[in-house]
Amino acid sequence: MPTAQVDQQFVEDGIYLAVAEDSKASVVAHFTLVNRTSYQLLLSLKTEKGGIYKGEFAGVIQPKSSVQIYTANLGDLDNWPNFTFQALFFSSGNVKPKASLQLEKRFKSKDFSGAKNQITEINKYGWLIRLDESSLVIDAQKLKESFFNVKEDKPKVAKPQQEVDLHIERLRDDHHFLSQTEILNAQLAQFQKALDAAIVHQMPSIVFIHGVGNGTLRDHIHKTISKHPQVRTFMDAKKEKFGYGATEVVFKV
Repeated sequence: MPTAQVDQQFVEDGIYLAVAEDSKASVVAHFTLVNRTSYQLLLSLKTEKGGIYKGEFAGVIQPKSSVQIYTANLGDLDNWPNFTFQALFFSSGNVKPKASLQLEKRFKSKDFSGAKNQITEINKYGWLIRLDESSLVIDAQKLKESFFNVKEDKPKVAKPQQEVDLHIERLRDDHHFLSQTEILNAQLAQFQKALDAAIVHQMPSIVFIHGVGNGTLRDHIHKTISKHPQVRTFMDAKKEKFGYGATEVVFKV
C-alpha cells in the first residue's frame, strides 16, 4: 500500500487581522480576518469590557481567504474592549494536526501608529496585525540545569612550550631578508604571544631564550615583564645551559 505524500506546498502559518478604515467614514474601522494558511479555520471572536463578555463572530474561514468579523470606531480606541481570538485548524491533507490558537489582545494606539500598507485580500490600505506569531517557549527544567551546569570556557590560545626560543631563525624562514627592526619586532611579537598564552593557561613559569647578542631583545623583555601585574619575579634561567641568554619568568599564583 503506497504511503501518502506530505503536501510540500502546504502553508502552516499566516493568520492576520487587517484593520482598514471605511471608504465612506474614516472614523469607522473594519476588522477582517485574513487566513493565508492552507488550513480551514473555525474561528470565534469574543469581546470583554467591564467584565461583560459578548460573542462577536463565529464561523468557518476557508484557506487563503478573508472574512470581515468586527467593526469599531477608530476615534474611540481607548474604549475598545479586550478581544479574544480562538481558532481550530483543519485540513483533509496529510499534515500533522496543529494545536488550536487562543490570543487575547488589547489594542493600543501604537498598533496603528505605523504607515498603512496595501492589503491584497481586502484591496485596501490598512494595518496588518499578525495573530499567530510564534512565541518563545522556555523549558523551565533546561533553564534550571543551565544555571547549575556552567561549562568552563576552554582557552582559545595554544599552550606554549616551557622554553620559548626567540632566535629569529626559529621564527622566520625569511630572516635573511629582514632588517634589524623587523627582526626585533618579530621576536617581541612572539614573546608577547607566548607570555599572554602562559598566563591564560596559568603556567607557574616560562623561559624565554633570547640569546646574548647586543642585549636589545633582552632589555625589551625585561622592561615588559618588570611592569607586568601577573609577573612575580624573573631571573637568568639555567646559566649552565643558556649562560646569560635566557630569562625565566615566574608568575603570581
